[in-house]
Amino acid sequence: MRSTLLTLAFLTGASLALPQKPAANGTFEQETRSLDEIYEAAVAEGGVVTLWHGGDEKGQQNYLKKAFESRFPKMTLNVTVDLSKYHDGNLDLQLAAKNIYVDSIILQTLHDYPRWKKEGVLLNYAPANFDKVYPEFKDADAAYTGLFIIAWGLRTNTNKTTSVLTSYNDFTKPEFKDKLVLTYPNDDDAVLWQFDLLLKDPNFGMKWFDALLANNPRWVRGTQTPGTILASANSSSVATFTSSYSFSDSPGIKYGLPTEGMFVSWPQTGAILKDAPHPEGAKLLHNFLLSDEHLQSGGGWSTREDIAAPSGAEKIMEQPHTDAPGFAKWMADRDNVERIRFFFEDRLGTAQGLSPLIDDL
Repeated sequence: MRSTLLTLAFLTGASLALPQKPAANGTFEQETRSLDEIYEAAVAEGGVVTLWHGGDEKGQQNYLKKAFESRFPKMTLNVTVDLSKYHDGNLDLQLAAKNIYVDSIILQTLHDYPRWKKEGVLLNYAPANFDKVYPEFKDADAAYTGLFIIAWGLRTNTNKTTSVLTSYNDFTKPEFKDKLVLTYPNDDDAVLWQFDLLLKDPNFGMKWFDALLANNPRWVRGTQTPGTILASANSSSVATFTSSYSFSDSPGIKYGLPTEGMFVSWPQTGAILKDAPHPEGAKLLHNFLLSDEHLQSGGGWSTREDIAAPSGAEKIMEQPHTDAPGFAKWMADRDNVERIRFFFEDRLGTAQGLSPLIDDL
């Protein structure tokens, strides 16, 4: 194994040029092998990796499974998608029972990672391009790493309206009454942060929120659900701002970023369990996700600072109207998050409907 194991126990006064700086009392692995070398080790280990990935539709990571297994045909990626807020609790049950069968976790619940690190259940492991990831998106001891960026954006069905929405204020225009579909903010923390940002912005605030409510949006569970409803010819909904942004429009769908106000972005963050049954498979997955070859097939923002911004945009740390590192800080203050959640629950009611993974929407 050509991984470099770094530890301060080796530092006995000599100054060493280390690829990464380890923790004062910790250890992490800096990967030096190629993808194909890790692949060989993962196949010898059993050729399997089990991933729990945050999301709100069962098939959301089918593209990742296909890409991974196409690149590494002797590997099987077993991926289970569920809401991150459910995955984390179920992982805690595994940890309590000391019966770990998940290798890798990639979740939205960024506040969980420091806790799991403190509990000593994560593998300190730096993928090959760890040094190229923005410092704000990774743990200094390599216990967890931001693997890719997710962002909310504005989405309009141009088959149903000639007015493309470009501002959050557009969602309060009377012409869009009964024509909006939005995710319950009290059911998804990333959506909750979007609403929190807008309510704290003096250009929007409660006046904006009351005007939005006057337009009687359709409230749904899940962030993919609004896009599904928008695309349906049987739905009157024409726009949303609580679904993922894309740099490529699709037939009848126009994406945009707001011309005023903040939009949400964050690093979807991954870690490998220290007692993972397939650590080499998990390492292969994380290295693949941060590899040049995978990112070249993407088209969105990257957590790596050396990757060029998508056409027409800035790198995520320079992109106007967003604060990708801010999500982790916001998520860490759970008392504040709960206060905001209950405010919206009081105004909107509890989230109604089945889990978005089983609601057939």
